Amino acid sequence: MEPNLRPVVEDDFEFAFRVKREAIGPHVAARWGWNEEFQREFHARRWRERPWFIIVKAGVPIGTVSVMRNDASVRFGEFYLLPAFQRHGIGSTVLASVLACADAEALPVELEYLKWNPVGSLYQRFGFVIVSENEIHYFLVRERAGKNPSVKRPYGGAARLDCAMLFPAALSKR
Repeated sequence: MEPNLRPVVEDDFEFAFRVKREAIGPHVAARWGWNEEFQREFHARRWRERPWFIIVKAGVPIGTVSVMRNDASVRFGEFYLLPAFQRHGIGSTVLASVLACADAEALPVELEYLKWNPVGSLYQRFGFVIVSENEIHYFLVRERAGKNPSVKRPYGGAARLDCAMLFPAALSKR
């Protein structure tokens, strides 16, 4: 069964925080340690600022992602899977599905990740390129379909997302 997305409800906050803690917590802790209070406050800010979706597989919540569309691009972030579901192609399927929706709108996709997080190889496989960096993050862009024909569009196995659900929900921040 393919993973799918559903918009969050307020009751999903604790699940989303747990997924974040389990997925990225070790990478955060490696650099700064994990401060539960600070991380919960930071998560709450992001929760209010961005449109979130729960990644569901066979009816079970397994991760989160935030997809925010504006006039010029799609912002992809808060992409966390529970460790038991990592490295099984689920992240690739979700990412490919969001990219297909962005390509249908002829929009580039932007994201960032911690420099020491191994997720960078996933983004490179999907045609993202580093456009800038700071001490902590790489900032990447994957150009819109047609702008760079040499970029491989690996959509095989992509879940069939309802792009109309994804982007209108992303345009209105809940």
